[in-house]
Amino acid sequence: MKPNPSLTKTFIAAMALAAIAGTAFASLNSHTLHPSLTLALLALAAATSRMKAKLPGIDGSMSVNLPFLLLAVMNLSAVEAVFIACVSTMVQCWPKRNGKFRSDQLFFNVSMMAFATSVASLTWNAGWLGKTAWASEPLMLASTTMAFFVGQTAPVAVIIKLAEGAVMRRVWFGIVQMCFPYYVLSASVTSMADLVSRHSGWRPLIVLPIMYGVHRSFRFYFRQEAVHAAPMARVASAGS
Repeated sequence: MKPNPSLTKTFIAAMALAAIAGTAFASLNSHTLHPSLTLALLALAAATSRMKAKLPGIDGSMSVNLPFLLLAVMNLSAVEAVFIACVSTMVQCWPKRNGKFRSDQLFFNVSMMAFATSVASLTWNAGWLGKTAWASEPLMLASTTMAFFVGQTAPVAVIIKLAEGAVMRRVWFGIVQMCFPYYVLSASVTSMADLVSRHSGWRPLIVLPIMYGVHRSFRFYFRQEAVHAAPMARVASAGS
């Protein structure tokens, strides 16, 4: 399939509308605001959003701020959680010095994160889910993390398909292989941080050194993957 710029722009616009609708609907379930906690999580999410690892094979990167977004969904209103997700995504996408600013990429990423966060908030606060016998907090956290996972990875796979003409199933499967362990780890770290906060007060800072270590590990792993993939790409190019 060839790249389709018009469909790409249409999808980005649809993603923005979905983000607005999802945020508005999720906000109906919660109205209590927590300014101090919001600012603390915003600072930590923004800081860790700059801890990025370049994903091999695609034009994209992965930051390690998901535990703070999950904590925001679990402890704040939908509006506050979406606000943190959007601001931290803007910080993540902001180019380094002398880097090229891509407004369309920023707009898409912010919309995608707002949509994923609103769906995750709806999942965590689902009244019918809390009434079922099997819906323990760990399972609800797992469901919320999965909402983040699908809400982030599926739109990225679609936009790559439209912008580059790639096969969506292959792109999404590649993203899943690279990122799924990170989502599982983030859910575990979030559960640990939430447990500690209940017994010793709110301590979001304990997550920061853990995610820094995760960031260093992923950077090393993805760098090695890119090095191994380069010779294979050259061989494939020579044989074509």
